[in-house]
Amino acid sequence: MSSTYGTLFKITTFGESHGAAIGVTIDGCPAGLAFDTDFIQAELDRRKPGQSRITTQRREADEFEVLSGVFEGQTQGTPIALVIRNTDQRSKDYGHIAKQFRPSHADYTYQTKYGTRDYRGGGRSSARETAARVAAGAVAKLLLQHLGVTIQAYVSQVGKLKLEKTYLELDLALAEENAVRCPDPETAERMFTLIDETRKNGDSIGGVVDCVITGVPAGWGEPVFDKLHAELGKAMLSINAVKGFEYGSGFSGAELYGSQHNDEFYTDEAGQVRTRTNQSGGIQGGISNGETIYFRTAFKPVATIMQDQDSVDSDGNPVIVSGKGRHDPCVVPRAVPIVEAMAALVLADMWLRSRANKL
Repeated sequence: MSSTYGTLFKITTFGESHGAAIGVTIDGCPAGLAFDTDFIQAELDRRKPGQSRITTQRREADEFEVLSGVFEGQTQGTPIALVIRNTDQRSKDYGHIAKQFRPSHADYTYQTKYGTRDYRGGGRSSARETAARVAAGAVAKLLLQHLGVTIQAYVSQVGKLKLEKTYLELDLALAEENAVRCPDPETAERMFTLIDETRKNGDSIGGVVDCVITGVPAGWGEPVFDKLHAELGKAMLSINAVKGFEYGSGFSGAELYGSQHNDEFYTDEAGQVRTRTNQSGGIQGGISNGETIYFRTAFKPVATIMQDQDSVDSDGNPVIVSGKGRHDPCVVPRAVPIVEAMAALVLADMWLRSRANKL
């Protein structure tokens, strides 16, 4: 099972939802980076469960421990190992599905691929694994901060309820001031109500997370297979429950003529080459062009619902699967820091790779 991502800035995550711990090793982080433990913990706190009544009520502090790679508050250039202990597992909640395949879960595919599976909370397929990614992404963010790169994600849609404003019209800092993480207070309140009603009905609902990245200079990304947008897409699609990714004009660009879509170049007062529009989403030819990078990530409704569903067991017999345990009725509020973390990992890797591209 491949659990490694990255070329130069490389991470490997480990652990299961109901195991002793989850964690991550980070290889390739340069030495001399100030290791801000408060910042890393704050990032984990944004993702942890139990934040409000519209998230899973599993209670995990998600406090991390540093096992290696850091000395006297600085990275050493050696592998960094971080671990997060699991403290609030309720494995008994999953005994009833030990041989059942939950609809739209990874139960059947894991069983088919490996001949075995950890049914406790989904084991390795659980979104619990993403806490390790957020921890690693926080380290990548610390690296990117020195370069002036900022990454801000927010919820733009829940079900059919859409935020009818672009990132240019919003104060993205407001996203952290409500439980939904939508930067428009009025829309956030409506989204909260929709998620809460869905929870009360024993159902789940999907949504969309937008991400805006500023400060990336021109020249990051590889021109063929490892295009910057391809790596961002791969990173986002590796997150649990993600069903779609688009950057720049995305699918709406298919409706335009080239004369409408092309981003014309000009030279600004500082002598910097810029584009008058940004349909390209800050990426051209797979390489950053210095403009704002923006993309959208679509999440499906959480597969576990508190309703009976038809399925089969591992012997092929028909069964009724009953939803139990603690689950998010909508994943997108807690997915915001995960999206940011994966974007940071991509960019940290691309920055290091860009330094090897020319003399």
